[in-house]
Amino acid sequence: MTNVWFDLAEVSVGQHWYWTVGPYTVHGQVLITSWIVFAIILGISLLANSNLKSIPEGLQNVTEYITEFIRDLAKTQIGEHDYLKWVPFLGTIFLFIFVSNWSGALVPWRILELPNGELAAPTNDINTTVALALLTSVAYFYAGISKKGLGYFKRYISPAAFLLPINVLEDFTKPLSLSFRLFGNILADELVVGVLITLVPLVIPIPIMLLGLFTSAIQALVFATLAGAYIGESVEDHH
Repeated sequence: MTNVWFDLAEVSVGQHWYWTVGPYTVHGQVLITSWIVFAIILGISLLANSNLKSIPEGLQNVTEYITEFIRDLAKTQIGEHDYLKWVPFLGTIFLFIFVSNWSGALVPWRILELPNGELAAPTNDINTTVALALLTSVAYFYAGISKKGLGYFKRYISPAAFLLPINVLEDFTKPLSLSFRLFGNILADELVVGVLITLVPLVIPIPIMLLGLFTSAIQALVFATLAGAYIGESVEDHH
């Protein structure tokens, strides 16, 4: 089992700038862009909430809108009684993917030269999307077990015992579909824009880039919505 996880972590597409951390090799360019994304989120949060006002304005308006949006999404997907504790998780997932996707569409990473490989959005790396999907899997297992105890596993033989293999397989396909959907869409978008800029450097790539911003936001919403739906499914009461 350990070797399976190591093999999965070594999946790569394209050239990478490798860092050696102890006995491990990691994609350095993904860590760099991920830290930049974290810095952007943290910076906007500090600027918006350093001087809170009773009547919000400017960036405070934006952060409060995002908070309400995540609360509504969590409430819809998880349910009124359990959603509050999962707002921080879903909010973090949504913001990281949203800012990562937009950084790939707006920031000209490729003009920054590396010793090897090239910079790109963190979600342009399959290992990042797999990690996010596995975090989601851990979250919905934790949600179900913490609420129902070992009774959570009754769902695998509900409504009939012969559904056990299908229900187990479903839990394996959830992280796969989450990770490959996000990775495939972001990679395809960046490849299309890159090819068009090379072939037709003026005018034509602009609407494609605008479309990329829209689809990037949709992908963040889809991932957060599905994560909330999976958590909601694990905590719901079956009668």
